[in-house]
Amino acid sequence: MPIRKKFITLAAASFACVMFLTVGALTAAEVPEEIVIENPGYENDKFGPADFHHKKHSEEYKIGCTECHHEYKDGKNIWKECDQVKKCNECHKAELKKGGLEDAYHDNCRKCHRDLVKAGKMDKKMGSCNFCHKRNKK
Repeated sequence: MPIRKKFITLAAASFACVMFLTVGALTAAEVPEEIVIENPGYENDKFGPADFHHKKHSEEYKIGCTECHHEYKDGKNIWKECDQVKKCNECHKAELKKGGLEDAYHDNCRKCHRDLVKAGKMDKKMGSCNFCHKRNKK
């Protein structure tokens, strides 16, 4: 076998191994079981932090990562599963009354829960604020 052919075969095999290992590592990456959504930047946080069952939403409910994770460029979400996950408050500022962190969560989370309750796919109590939020005890 000529040297060039051996090199191409070795390079192809090496590339296949690297791809196999990369895909395996990305697939094995664990999503957090639960996330507590809280932000000390709120002036008046009457409902307190919210529990978010991340793994249940991604695995059991089959909600795609880009439903929450995003980076917009020219009006299009260019975020991909292998991209770094930023904290929501890096872009959605808590101190903003309109378009801030609370609006970002509510536009996504609360709207989804209420739509599912309305469609009869979720128990009514799961659409209430207290289902996710733990009341502040001040």
